[in-house]
Amino acid sequence: MKGNRGLGKFFIVMLIMMVIMAGCSTKKDVSSDTKKSDSAAKEGGTLVIARLSDAENLDHHFMSTINAASITHRKIYEGLVGRDKNAQIKPLLAEKWEQKDDTTWEFTLRKGVKFHDGTEFKANAVKATFDRLLDPNVGSPRAVVFKMVKEVKVIDDYTVQFILSEPFSPLLSILASHEGGIISPKTIEKYGKKIIQEPNGTGPFVFESWTPGQEIVLKKNNDYWGEKARVDKVVFKVVPEETTRISMLETGEAHIAEPLSVPMMDTVKTSKAVDVYRSEGYGTEYIGFNVQKKPFNDVRVRKAISYAVEMDSIIKGVYNNVGKKANSLLGSKVFGYNDAMKAYEYNLNEAKKLLAEAGYSNGLEITLKTMDSKERINMAEVLQSQLKGIGVKVNIQVLEYGTFVEQVNKGDSEMFIISWRNATGDADYNQYNLFHTSSQGGAGNTFFYSNKEVDSLIEAARREKDQEKRKELYAQSQELEMKDVVYIPVRVIENLAAVSKNVDGFAISPSGYLEINDVSIK
Repeated sequence: MKGNRGLGKFFIVMLIMMVIMAGCSTKKDVSSDTKKSDSAAKEGGTLVIARLSDAENLDHHFMSTINAASITHRKIYEGLVGRDKNAQIKPLLAEKWEQKDDTTWEFTLRKGVKFHDGTEFKANAVKATFDRLLDPNVGSPRAVVFKMVKEVKVIDDYTVQFILSEPFSPLLSILASHEGGIISPKTIEKYGKKIIQEPNGTGPFVFESWTPGQEIVLKKNNDYWGEKARVDKVVFKVVPEETTRISMLETGEAHIAEPLSVPMMDTVKTSKAVDVYRSEGYGTEYIGFNVQKKPFNDVRVRKAISYAVEMDSIIKGVYNNVGKKANSLLGSKVFGYNDAMKAYEYNLNEAKKLLAEAGYSNGLEITLKTMDSKERINMAEVLQSQLKGIGVKVNIQVLEYGTFVEQVNKGDSEMFIISWRNATGDADYNQYNLFHTSSQGGAGNTFFYSNKEVDSLIEAARREKDQEKRKELYAQSQELEMKDVVYIPVRVIENLAAVSKNVDGFAISPSGYLEINDVSIK
């Protein structure tokens, strides 16, 4: 009897285990259904992003920073084409396209798409957008990006042609950037030449409000033509103090804090509630010279400064080896990157010799401008210390981000620390914007640099269909820019952000745009 009771208990235990195992195997078999129900539970809510600074404006035709474009690009506004998660060009508002000849590109538009104001998306919207962008009376600083577009021609309601003044190989890459975003014709009619205050596109989010200096609010577009956003609302809060941004994640007041500084990374890594997000970008960080301002209108002074900077100690000491040392202003993932480029090596004797030749044997005094971020300020202080070694007194001027950009764009600068986040992944976006004579000022050439040979190489690369030949042309232009010492390369940018552990689907594109369309909150 005793043995039978033991056997009975054994069967009962086995039965319970079988039920448990059956339950487990059932969960595995319907894992896709489980994920769907989990996803459904994650739908909705308000995503709060704490950011260092506000947008300078919300008009793609007047924006000069990825910081501002991140709020609207692929969220409010969409282009004819976009990039997938592998950075490959994909259809967006255009279903397909064809290059008819060297200067004619034809796009077949997607049907059934509406702007946020209810207007149907048709070819006239594409024409109205680019006519405004290219109108000299509007004065868009981004017009230079599409300088080669002679005409946008409406063929029918859903077919449009871009007629170029000359062959332009990287057209699709620029159409995929924020400058290619299509605006509602009604909004263009309302604002005309003035900066658009209420952006109106076709994207998965609709503009709700902007309180300058405080926050920008977007809401879910329930009538979106594609896959709808998974959160109901997004709030971009302006929080200049980084420790406050991080504490907002800890307390649940925010879900994402960006940018994340290198010094703060270790603190975030110890958090149980927050993760560090990292990804390599297309862009670079660099020290720029206004080559039209004394003393930097003398190439010998620029070269002397370059020789006096010990970059390895900056990469290690300031950036803790986050972001690899740069050899040009192109990130290594950008088409046209020249891996054979050599930056100036540390050489104090050569630096002193050049300064003496330029008439500054007793040293000189300069002003270095930077935005108000921790690592930039740290780098400025290291530069200040290093340049003492050649008798250069550096006065550091720390400015709020918007003010810094405004002053550098106007040429109110001598030497500055800045970055350029290549929006297209093509060298043209870097080379034309940063170095072509016609791009001086707000378009990107804040060096106010002009070299006819460089201009010719950049223009030739735009026309060239052979991609290998384009690479050769860009290699030559980069070598000339380095010879002219227009800048000192620092590092390839790593995109950094602090992200709450209850957030899924967040990313930063190589261009630096925040990707939030697939974000959900647990």
